[in-house]
Parts: sequence; C-alpha cells; structure tokens
Amino acid sequence: MTENPTPLVPDDAELARLEALAVDVAAEAARFVVDRRAVELEVTTKSSDVDIVTVMDSRSQELIARRLREARPQDAFFGEEDAAAPEAPSDSGPGEGRLTWVVDPIDGTVNYLYGYPQYAVSVALVEGDPTVPGRWRPIVGAVADAVAGVVHHARLGGGAHTRRADGTETGLAVSEATDLATSLVATGFGYDAAKRRRQALALAEIVSHIRDIRRGGSAALDLCHVAAGRVDGYYEMGINPWDMAAGWLVVTEAGGTLTGAQGEPPSTDCVIAAGPGVYAELAALVDGVVDIVREGTPRA
Repeated sequence: MTENPTPLVPDDAELARLEALAVDVAAEAARFVVDRRAVELEVTTKSSDVDIVTVMDSRSQELIARRLREARPQDAFFGEEDAAAPEAPSDSGPGEGRLTWVVDPIDGTVNYLYGYPQYAVSVALVEGDPTVPGRWRPIVGAVADAVAGVVHHARLGGGAHTRRADGTETGLAVSEATDLATSLVATGFGYDAAKRRRQALALAEIVSHIRDIRRGGSAALDLCHVAAGRVDGYYEMGINPWDMAAGWLVVTEAGGTLTGAQGEPPSTDCVIAAGPGVYAELAALVDGVVDIVREGTPRA
C-alpha cells in the first residue's frame, strides 16, 4: 500500500471485538440469504443482461448495514448495492480519515440464482478510502461461505481462521507449493462480453504454465481457498473493493501475498494472490498477459 493515510487502526483487543462483529454479521446475513432463497429470487440486471442483482442482494445489504450501524454508528459504510440502508446519513460514504465497512451482501449472485453452492457474504473493515487503489487496506475481514455454513475470518496481526457452525475454529495457512507448473490456480471472468473474451485469451496464455484452472464464481471464496491452501494461487482482472476486501486480509494473515499487476496495489484492474512459493512466478505470468485484458491486444 502506498501513501498510507494517518493510521486509524485500533489496538488488538478492539480489533478482536471488531473481528467478532464482522463474523457474527456475515454469518447472520449468510443464514438469511440461504433461508430466504426459495421465496425471494426476483431478479433485475445491472451492467449487462448477465450481471444480475436479486432482491436478496439488497435485503442482505440492508440487514448488514443495520447491524453495523447499530454497533458502530461512527464508521462509514460502502456496499455493493445502491440500496444500502436508506437511513444512512449523507456524509457516511468512504473517505480518508475514517474506518469504513466494505460489504458484498452476496458474492456470487449468479451462483445464488442457480442454486450452485459457491456464494458468500463478505464483510470487511478498512482503513483509508476503498475507492482509491493504494489508499486503503483491510484491518478486519469475514467471508461467510453461505452453503457450507462456515466463516473465514481475520484481523490485522491475528492470523486467519475458519469458524464452523458449532463454534470450533481452525487456523488457515496458504499452500507450500513451489512450482507453478504443478500449481492449481483460480480465476474469474467479468460480465461484459467483450472483456470476457479478452479474459479468455489471457487465460489461454496462462493455462499451459500451470497444473489446472478453477473458476468458482465468487472472488471472496476464491481468496479464502488460497488462504486455506485449496488452490495455490488466484488472479482476476475486474473485481471490486467489496469482492476483495475481506478475502485480501484472510490471504495475507494466512501467510500469502496479494497485489495488483506489476507490483501495484490491488485494484479493479488486477488482483494476484498466492503463497510465497509461487507468488513471484504467478505474478510474472499474469503481468505478461494483463494488457490483453486491458487493451485486447495479444502479447508480443
């Protein structure tokens, strides 16, 4: 992270309380979207016919915003859906000099629509302005795997863990892979048809250099799979702050590295995450193809 704003990070005891709040709120919202799925699946579109939003995206975000504002009225709130808590004050948006909750009420909405069991609720607390790459970082994060009923979570300096429905906890650690050629890598694709085609061209350049590719449909869960060592790395061009905020911290607290392309801060342009044994090799590979997605031109 470059040009970091004046630190606002609470002490570890307060961070632990905030982490517990994020876990509880994410878990509650995840139960809510699973329990209500069968009765509230009204769908509209956003940026394209395949970029959808359900009634439950909005209702989940309203629930999360209400819970967080009850507990932390002094914090800003930045959610994926425009329908975030109508009672929000006009100055509650993200910015420098404040802590901001960054929320994805359902990450993997298409999966949710189809009943494909890879969708999550992501809740993170960040320092700085999450709308400006390089000007923010997550300090608390929770990703609730809705169907599995577990929550992957972390706080700055506290390690990464998975909490099961029975309350038991397991520590997370990234893979010990050291050879990209035998590594499993996750990725995702955008909703714009032209950009998706360019992403496929980039993937065609990458896939021959790795063991195999996985495309789950939830960036937040992909990042948690890196943290758990289920995949060795992950890259994607086109995700947003709410997709990455909580998973970013879970990865780094599990011992991994997460950046953008060419060593820049993570952004909508590109996110690369992996364990230390393959991060540099994966980053170099992605750096070599990122312009295909940016400009639609093949690598020379």
